[in-house]
Amino acid sequence: MELIRGLHNLRPRHQGCVLTIGKFDGVHKGHKAVLANVLNKARELALPATVMVFEPQPEEVFTPDKAPARLSTLSEKYRLLNEAGIDRLLCVRFNHDFASQSPDTFIEELLVNKLGVRFLVVGDDFRFGQNRQGDFEMLKQAGQHYGFEVVSTQSYRLDDNRISSTAVRTALETGDFAKAESMLGRPFDVQGRVVHGEKKGRTIGFPTANVLLKRFRTPIKGVFAVTVTLDQRTFNGVANVGRRPTLDGQRTQLEVHLFDFSGDLYGQPIVVVPRKKLRDEHKFESFDALKQQIQVDAEHARHFFKTTDS
Repeated sequence: MELIRGLHNLRPRHQGCVLTIGKFDGVHKGHKAVLANVLNKARELALPATVMVFEPQPEEVFTPDKAPARLSTLSEKYRLLNEAGIDRLLCVRFNHDFASQSPDTFIEELLVNKLGVRFLVVGDDFRFGQNRQGDFEMLKQAGQHYGFEVVSTQSYRLDDNRISSTAVRTALETGDFAKAESMLGRPFDVQGRVVHGEKKGRTIGFPTANVLLKRFRTPIKGVFAVTVTLDQRTFNGVANVGRRPTLDGQRTQLEVHLFDFSGDLYGQPIVVVPRKKLRDEHKFESFDALKQQIQVDAEHARHFFKTTDS
């Protein structure tokens, strides 16, 4: 799949496509139903199936305090869309300048002149352009004028309309990982490369692999029993997702301790799947109190895997 990062990288060869625009956060089963139909139409018209996303997401620019938690980073989204068979991913940099353009400019310059859209799939609640003046009806009228068809993603959704990114977030926040998996079509995971941390865990017998989440907000917070895939090997472990308030942490990150593992993980990619939430994150009175709680968390996680795997 071709990744086009920024409108400045669009070339004349990108003219002509079947396009869908959306967040596609998590690329869940509902998204996949839409993508399958987009692909079918693209094959019918012998055109590339193209997905347009915005980075950062509009809410992260205009209402950062209310922006939804990210289910997937751009790199994860790329991987999932590639697996779905999409031909091109256009990542548009979203900022105040882009948002302030007129709806007509968005349609004429981007959709028509640069992309040559022949078939467009968007949500019927899609808004665009200055003050969100552009809407689905305007796109349909433009399609009639410029010669491209516009259909709603609602026409392509699964019968079970309960599948949505919001519903997945809710399931993750409440620790219902089985429900989240049923909507995603796969276990929810966090992927990344291990970075250097403060190495305080090793002083109490719990060395951790640290992964930066690269999300504006994370959909899970707290302490979890997890499975970790590393170089085609799988380990059980216990993980904390949060800011580590006892240690005065300033950024949200993932710290995971692998059971029965020894070795250097720095720079290696890992996949972490939360299996059970053990507790919320909170600040302890001392580092010793935190150490005692980590030992309890590890025992609870080991017990969970013992009872689950037996």
